Amino acid sequence: MTISGHFQELQTPLNSSKKIVGGMTTPCTSTTMNSPKTHQPHKPYWRFSKQDFFPEPSFNNWSSYKNALSHIPTRLKNRLFARSTETSELVELKKESENEMKKCLTCWDLVWLGFGSVVGSGIFSITGQETRNNAGPAIILSYAISGLSALLSVFCYTEFAVDIPIAGGSFSFLRVELGDFVAFIAAANILLEAIVGAAGLGRSWSSYFASIIKNDPDFLRIKIVSFAEGFNLLDPLALVILALANGFAMTGTRRTSILNWLSSIVSAGVIVFIIVVGFIHGKTSNLVPFFPFGAGGVFRAAAVVYWSYTGFDMVANMAEETKKPSRDIPLGLVGSMSMISIVYCLMALALTMMVKYTEVDVNAAYSVAFEGIGMNWAKYLVGICALKGMTTSMLVGSMGQSRYTTQIARAHMIPPWFALVHPKTGTPIYATLLTTITSCILALFTSLDVLSSVFSFSTLTIFMLMAVALLVRRYYVTDVTPKYDLAKFLLCLFIVIGSSIGATVLWSTKEKGWIGYTVTGALWFLGTLGMALLPKQRLPKVWGVPLVPWVPSLSIGMNIFLIGSLGEAAFYRFIICSAVMLIYYVFVGVHATYDIAHPEKLDSIIEEGKENSNQVL
Repeated sequence: MTISGHFQELQTPLNSSKKIVGGMTTPCTSTTMNSPKTHQPHKPYWRFSKQDFFPEPSFNNWSSYKNALSHIPTRLKNRLFARSTETSELVELKKESENEMKKCLTCWDLVWLGFGSVVGSGIFSITGQETRNNAGPAIILSYAISGLSALLSVFCYTEFAVDIPIAGGSFSFLRVELGDFVAFIAAANILLEAIVGAAGLGRSWSSYFASIIKNDPDFLRIKIVSFAEGFNLLDPLALVILALANGFAMTGTRRTSILNWLSSIVSAGVIVFIIVVGFIHGKTSNLVPFFPFGAGGVFRAAAVVYWSYTGFDMVANMAEETKKPSRDIPLGLVGSMSMISIVYCLMALALTMMVKYTEVDVNAAYSVAFEGIGMNWAKYLVGICALKGMTTSMLVGSMGQSRYTTQIARAHMIPPWFALVHPKTGTPIYATLLTTITSCILALFTSLDVLSSVFSFSTLTIFMLMAVALLVRRYYVTDVTPKYDLAKFLLCLFIVIGSSIGATVLWSTKEKGWIGYTVTGALWFLGTLGMALLPKQRLPKVWGVPLVPWVPSLSIGMNIFLIGSLGEAAFYRFIICSAVMLIYYVFVGVHATYDIAHPEKLDSIIEEGKENSNQVL
């Protein structure tokens, strides 16, 4: 029985047919007197009652909710460090979906899902913007730095996905290792990442399509003079393409995967064409000056082009639907990301050799670049294939984002209605609709540069937390790790994070002396070395990150450094979004998760709302 179902049974009227099992009230299994077999009544998928959205006793009625609000400090304290278990994530929470997702993905599918989700999500849309405004020809170094950081994060994701093959991805991993509250922060950022990332793809798709028709990326947008800059170009085409891609993803995982790898193979051929033609028609003189904006521009661009590498977590998110996750996920994640990092660097180099960085088009860089060297026909080919790449990114992104949302809903951090899996398609349609509608609204109003900075901040934060979670997983096991070892581990972790922040602050303030960087670098090394000397409390079950704690510690440092390279506006937007998330958590999320974690207190909570207990919702 699901947790939501248990809440509903506690609210069943006294005159209903029921029996007592293990001290709990459950419905009688027989639905009719003449039925040869007893079974639970089947619930329709398309239902929209209050009980489906807020089944927790704290939301049973206004009296129950006021009582819950009066216990906010106690509940916050309880949930702050409460950790989930692998069994809960893999077994118990899955019951909330009522129907199973179908295990239909193989290693082949995962490799191309990785390729389809990553390639096209940023290389065609962000490269031009960052080459012209921040990095110049050194954009190749920006991609190399971001690629290394992404690969370190891929290692962390892979170990977790093999050990805990569930749809929740980083949300479930963080909930198991860092606790409920940190998982909520991650969940909120995951949803923000999903919405902003999809909206950014929709805007990029619109820009490329407009550039094919007319050399004006804003050709199909509607300008509203009275709106603020960055929000004044309405994009109805982005809305339409997002709705179509997400709608197809809802029809079935296998069907979407087949369409993805067929399209991705075509895109791979075009990428080879771009690189070869770029080198043939490129001029090394266009690479001078190589650092027009200095090293600071390279790192600012690296923080933003990180968006081009996002999407690999979508592959980890498909673990629940993978036939052999212990074998296929490492191949799909590590293999595809290594290849993509090399491809991105070559594509960036080809672009800057074809076109002087001052003449690179911000919105449709590659299409306009081919037009500039006289290959007008190639401009259309690249534009069409860029559209294909972004379309597959939307398809795979829709699949992964909805799986994130499903697990978040299974944990009741958002209404569990969004966790329901359709019995025929095997897909979480409600979760997909949530991300689709919100991203469509955002894509209609918001410009690409505003979206990319917010997206990068959320993504880098989650990847940094994943590295922390991996260290916690290796060095701390509840009721096993000695307190003295735990204290030493926490001290070392604090030194690693603190030194990373220190180096980032020095860089952001344009400190040129070597003393500060030497001190912070030495502290980072000593903190990591201290962890390396501690005994590990847990080893990976099948596949593990190599060189722990050095790899995750380096991932922490690089992600924090890239976060610090983002502009002030990204920080302000992130703070505002986080404030809204915390308000939701205090007034909704903490009470729902508290009810789930303390079923023994359900009867007393429901008793306080007894006046409405006779109504079956």
